[in-house]
Amino acid sequence: MNSNKNCVAAKVWLITGCSSGFGRALAEAVLKQGDYLLATAREPEQLQALIETYPETAKPVRLDVTSSQDIQAAVDTAIATFGRIDVLVNNAGHGLIAALEEVSDVEIHQFFETNFFGALRLMCTVLPVMRQQGNGHIVNMSSTAGLVGFGGSSLYCGSKFALEGTSEALAKEVESFGIKVTLIEPGAFRTDFNGRSLAAAEQSIDAYAPVSCASLQWFKEMDGQQPGDPAKAAQAIIQAVESPHPPMRLALGSDAMSLIQKKLEWVKTDLDAWQQVTVSTDYTDSNN
Repeated sequence: MNSNKNCVAAKVWLITGCSSGFGRALAEAVLKQGDYLLATAREPEQLQALIETYPETAKPVRLDVTSSQDIQAAVDTAIATFGRIDVLVNNAGHGLIAALEEVSDVEIHQFFETNFFGALRLMCTVLPVMRQQGNGHIVNMSSTAGLVGFGGSSLYCGSKFALEGTSEALAKEVESFGIKVTLIEPGAFRTDFNGRSLAAAEQSIDAYAPVSCASLQWFKEMDGQQPGDPAKAAQAIIQAVESPHPPMRLALGSDAMSLIQKKLEWVKTDLDAWQQVTVSTDYTDSNN
């Protein structure tokens, strides 16, 4: 593989979680349009068909996002192979259906290691590369649950809310370096999120059954029936990355649009209703 071949004209992507779902759909889309890809997965043998189809432009790497060593090795491989990283897509993660009280400390730490801290480490490792280049784009796969809290998904929502806040602040920190940040907020898409990528707490509490059990049942019943098309989502993400003015947030799916609009209305309703109390907490003495 020639590390300099057309890399100036084509983008170099590093995408986590390429074995299935959004990661696989996006990997296939960027390779099909002629870009270069460092395709990562915890089990890189699952990427064999992808690599065989695009042997000159795709490089498979094992990456467990909870491992700092794996992350550094992946970034080093991308630079050694392609000479740069234009787009980082933090896609790896999974769901967890449980009420907060049902989740153990161990489960909490393990979950955030994958869903939040892995993305954080990747960003911190890639940012020096992008700063030196003078450009780059970080795409963080959030969720409608990054803006809207759902009962029975408190930890999942927490991990995505954390990613949202970090990304929004990061965008302001790196703007002067030519680096852009975009959050992707999908609704329900026909991936394996509702299947093998969805976990439940090891222990359940009967009192929360109407919330957590009902939520888990809904996800299982929706599996294979979700309205969103991952291939179309991949094209939307590419369109955002190629835009000269990419969005800070890109909601995907009509269900995402509806839920986020309702959330914004709810926030505004509370803000307006409590405006007098809100402003009453300022000092009345202007000299203070």
